[in-house]
Amino acid sequence: MIKAIALDDEPPALDILESFCAKIDTVDLQKTFTKSEDAFKYLKKYPVDLLFLDINMPAISGLDFYKKLPNKIMVIFTTAYSEYAVEGFTLSATDYLLKPFSFFRFEQAVEKAYAQWKLQNQNPEQQYLFIRADYSLIKILLSDILFIEGLDDYLKIHIQNQKTIVARMTMKALLQKLPETEFIRVHRSFIVAISKIDKVRNKIIYINEEEIPVSASYETTFFALLNKQ
Repeated sequence: MIKAIALDDEPPALDILESFCAKIDTVDLQKTFTKSEDAFKYLKKYPVDLLFLDINMPAISGLDFYKKLPNKIMVIFTTAYSEYAVEGFTLSATDYLLKPFSFFRFEQAVEKAYAQWKLQNQNPEQQYLFIRADYSLIKILLSDILFIEGLDDYLKIHIQNQKTIVARMTMKALLQKLPETEFIRVHRSFIVAISKIDKVRNKIIYINEEEIPVSASYETTFFALLNKQ
């Protein structure tokens, strides 16, 4: 079961979250907070899997609060303002709920988080995806993926010691299925498996003698990640 907390400066909004979570077996809402400093202290002491996070709060925005967290966890942003959606997703949010949201929409977001949580908690050697290609569903072990190349509405999934798989799918859709601790987008057209990187030189990633560029839009996040390894 997913361990979760919620942060929202409006108690009625937290009441709704508590009510909705009580109806779902896959999430355990352990605590709710109206003050960001209290939530931050709790997270430092008691790590959780998922954070329901309001964006428009008086002391600090939910976006800035999430950026401050020392350990990134899954987040579902909740807000009444749709203009925050794009920035929310650039932070790799699991989902974005626009208030007032229905239980059905909430359930969809939690199901997405649960699928992501299950994937992250599998043994890396057992993690896999089923990708539709060549009129079939093809099982691909995540540990075998070298990198993914985007071509308009198609993807080329480059796999170690196997034939490249071409699938009709978007980069965004596939990235949501991949554990963010193991894969990172480095270019509009490329996602790479972090463990498969042989070297990086002059903003070029080398994987199995393939050269993959790091674009300006992604280089800060990419090099920050490498420095943590």
